[in-house]
Amino acid sequence: MKKKRMRGVLAAAFAFALAGAFALAGCSGTEQAAEEPQQPAQEQQSEPQEAVELQVFAANSLSKAMEEVQAAYIADGHESVSFTDTQYKSSGELNEMLGAGSYADLLISASKGSMDTAEEEGYTDAATRVDMFVNDLVIVAKEGSGLSDVALEDIADGTYTFCVGDESVPAGNYACQALSTVGVYVPGADEEGKTGKDISGKGGTFAEGYSPVLDTSVGNVCKHAQSGDVDVAFVYTSDVYRFGGVEIVGTVPGDTHKNIVYPGAVTSISEHPEETQEFLDWCLTSEKAQEIWQNWGFELA
Repeated sequence: MKKKRMRGVLAAAFAFALAGAFALAGCSGTEQAAEEPQQPAQEQQSEPQEAVELQVFAANSLSKAMEEVQAAYIADGHESVSFTDTQYKSSGELNEMLGAGSYADLLISASKGSMDTAEEEGYTDAATRVDMFVNDLVIVAKEGSGLSDVALEDIADGTYTFCVGDESVPAGNYACQALSTVGVYVPGADEEGKTGKDISGKGGTFAEGYSPVLDTSVGNVCKHAQSGDVDVAFVYTSDVYRFGGVEIVGTVPGDTHKNIVYPGAVTSISEHPEETQEFLDWCLTSEKAQEIWQNWGFELA
């Protein structure tokens, strides 16, 4: 009987001790939970990016395509970026503007020579330079002109009146290089005896008997053909898409002039070099951008 009572006392004591342990553990856990700071239900949203305005200097022939590309860039998750009044001029004019103190973040030229000059003058950061596009030189006439298969030899024969860009216009330089191969354009003294892609297309004269209309931008050159001021004009393939009202009546052989390449580079005075580089990279890698360039007649280099 005593053994039974002893067992009962021990069991009760054990149960009481166990209950006390659980109570202490629960109390301790509650205090610990109260001491630990509560985690926020959601992580704080990242602060909005600072607004950046980029100034682009681009070759005149890029105007329509660049407007679409800039809009697509903003819509593609870059709402903090905007583009101020983008300047579309001949590559020579753009260099002159930079030389006169105009501000730009990005320069895109229509020729390697113009970008070489910008680099030599310190207008651009050479490390950021990249060849962006290639283009073709074509002969165009007013839409419905009835002309076809116009060749350089036809220009040399005096069959057609024609228009080319002046020395500040890369398309004009390419045209002069090509026309030198048929004797219409005569290189300067420092390039005597050379023709085609071996000359710059600057500093020379047109041979006796040839009086082309000269203009200060490839866009204006195209308009001369569009209006019928001249029979034909030398422009880029992209200009046919850009302006309309003209039709291609001949393609200038690629081996008669230097390769038509559009280099781009961040300027040396850019206040937003990282954002500018990001836009430049996007122009070359985004499928959206590539589609726009191609729609306007540009091929990625």
